[in-house]
Amino acid sequence: MLILAFETSAKSCSAALHDGQKLLAESYQNTGLTQSQTLMVMARDLLKVCGKTAADVTHLAVAAGPGSFTGIRIGVAAAKGFAWGAQLPLCSVSTLEAMALGLGVMEGHVCACMDARRNQVYNAIFLAEDGKLGRVCDDRAISLEELRGELSYIDGPIYLVGDGAALVHRQLSDDIPELILPPEHRAHQRASGVALAAIEAMSRGESTDAAAAQPNYLRMSQAERERLEKMKN
Repeated sequence: MLILAFETSAKSCSAALHDGQKLLAESYQNTGLTQSQTLMVMARDLLKVCGKTAADVTHLAVAAGPGSFTGIRIGVAAAKGFAWGAQLPLCSVSTLEAMALGLGVMEGHVCACMDARRNQVYNAIFLAEDGKLGRVCDDRAISLEELRGELSYIDGPIYLVGDGAALVHRQLSDDIPELILPPEHRAHQRASGVALAAIEAMSRGESTDAAAAQPNYLRMSQAERERLEKMKN
């Protein structure tokens, strides 16, 4: 097995190679360049430095959202194009689950947060027990006040991950001292987490049909919301 994983759901961009047992290589950048400029270059260079070619790849994996509408579209389109062209299975995974797995917490709750603007975050909560990660809730868009209420009932450490982690920590840590903000390089979205999430998904027998893979935005874009408001008026 050789998984090529893409992560483009936020401002950063990353690609990783995983053989199903260990991470072989990963490339990450957060320079402000668009993912369309960097993603496939990263993939090409990763294969080269690992002594692999595109023909050696057996599976594609991609973070399908939630997150940046443009970033998600770029990542999903790139993964689908590669998978279709090479007739390979494609596993699209939750950005939030991939972040939680990438953190590698063995015990405690993991709260994945991405800034969704308008005083909301894209969020999911996970519980790590005996080295295994389980879901507490589905991916959702939730207000910071609603999240405050939910997290206040959790005992023990709560690890924050995602580009909204600092926001949540800043807004809620006075009331919820159990919140832990990991180092930045551990807290952000990375393709290595996407590969881990894909392995978990495949072990559960979830679909790897490239044609069926679709972005998961969780809510409408601002342009779509504005269009609906105009139609109502």
